Amino acid sequence: MNNSQSALNSSMGDLEVLIDILPPHIKEPLRQREDMGNLLEVVLDLGRPAEARFPDTDTILNSREVTEDDLQYVVARLGDFGGDNRAGIERTLHRISAIRNRHGKVIGITCRVGRYVFGTTRVIEDMVNSGQNILLLGRPGVGKTTMLREVARVLADDARKRVVIVDTSNEIAGDGDIPHPAIGRARRMQVPRPELQHAVMIEAVENHMPEVIIIDEIGTELEAAAARTIAERGVQLVATAHGNILENLVMNPTLSDLVGGVQSVILSDEEARRRRTQKAILERKAPPTFDIVVEIRSWERVAVHAQVARVVDKMLRGVPISPEVRWIDENGEVGKERQERETNGDTAFEQVVEASYPALDTAPLPEAVRLFPFGVNRGKVEQAVRNARMPIKVVRDLQAADVFLTTKSHYKRHPQALVEAETSGRQVHVIRKNSLPQIEQFLRDLTRSRGDRPPGVSPDTAIEEAEDAVERVLAGKGAVELSPQSSYVRRLQHLLAEEYNLRSTSNGSAQNRRVTIYRSSGEG
Repeated sequence: MNNSQSALNSSMGDLEVLIDILPPHIKEPLRQREDMGNLLEVVLDLGRPAEARFPDTDTILNSREVTEDDLQYVVARLGDFGGDNRAGIERTLHRISAIRNRHGKVIGITCRVGRYVFGTTRVIEDMVNSGQNILLLGRPGVGKTTMLREVARVLADDARKRVVIVDTSNEIAGDGDIPHPAIGRARRMQVPRPELQHAVMIEAVENHMPEVIIIDEIGTELEAAAARTIAERGVQLVATAHGNILENLVMNPTLSDLVGGVQSVILSDEEARRRRTQKAILERKAPPTFDIVVEIRSWERVAVHAQVARVVDKMLRGVPISPEVRWIDENGEVGKERQERETNGDTAFEQVVEASYPALDTAPLPEAVRLFPFGVNRGKVEQAVRNARMPIKVVRDLQAADVFLTTKSHYKRHPQALVEAETSGRQVHVIRKNSLPQIEQFLRDLTRSRGDRPPGVSPDTAIEEAEDAVERVLAGKGAVELSPQSSYVRRLQHLLAEEYNLRSTSNGSAQNRRVTIYRSSGEG
């Protein structure tokens, strides 16, 4: 029997142990389900029918309401509840959480299934073995803790490293004093109370000489600070944190330090002119604690942000990010592809993009298309026009406009301004959301349709090319010449070189004009 089959059988056996603590009228309907192996949790609330939750559906097990006796039936078969109202079943990975009333009486229970699955780290195996610090993100129930548990086993057993798990709720290594075999040779330190997790993290480093520390659910500033301390001592750190995607972390003031933090900077007039930016900008505050962020979408599919410092810097400059999406295909091989991701205009992160976008030459362009925005932020449109040097003029009078621009939500209402635009024969365009990336894409499409498309590849690809050139020059390359670009894109490439204290020049003429990046002491 192979390891995977053994793990599956063991997990199913563990599931039976969880089912056994439930009252008979609840566990019997569960056992009759063919998909019981996919069970996520069972919810018991006083005065309501018991509910079973699966990845794609929630199911009422029967019409009988849960009673106080039912709840006590479960509690009597568990270990003690800790300060976080969590308990477990010894030598298993299941987690049972209690809901109490104001007097401390249990009135609800969530029985969460804990599983261990061999091979869940295969999709990021190269990164796990790289020695770099890795942060796992994802929605609840997607498998963060399962993957973290397997990371601990792989590093302890396969890589033969000294691994210590800081196990706040006994969720990684199970309840009881003897840890679950799913963590292999890794050692486990229990945390007496959740608010002491940061102290146990530091204690693990100081007392037990680990090469790797594993932590589940970093959620406070003290824990984020402890994580930075661990990373600075040269210990590999693998952890999970609250948040589904990297943008959530950047905009979370409590946890943003994990990816370098964000600070508001007021530049002098001279510095703002030199950088060609607004005076008030947002910048990354420090090196990130974690080198890699992995967004878990399922056990077999993830999005990876390597070189987190560069990714966060891109976000703060308003450049769309391109995580590497990885998955396990039907042949068991790891597939990879890049996926560009726009900023969500409905979140506060949109303001970060706006604050840090470069303010370029505002001189009017000849023969401009006259654009009337309705329900679209005029400031964003004007900023996008300035940034890209597009032949577009934003007007305030519909009668003076050639093009009417609105959002999908406004278009559905069919306002009077839209009726006038349509009846007068003006071009009407609709974008999905009132976000800067969507406005910029619309403007690019509009100018492209008029034959005004600037030379060169897209700004995002050109910036990546410039970043690669910066890395090559910093690694010792004398000079790197980039592809021909428009004046707008060349400005961005010059700014990027300045950020790394490198020199850059533009050479060539017309559509062949390009940037060369080189060291300050070199020749361009």
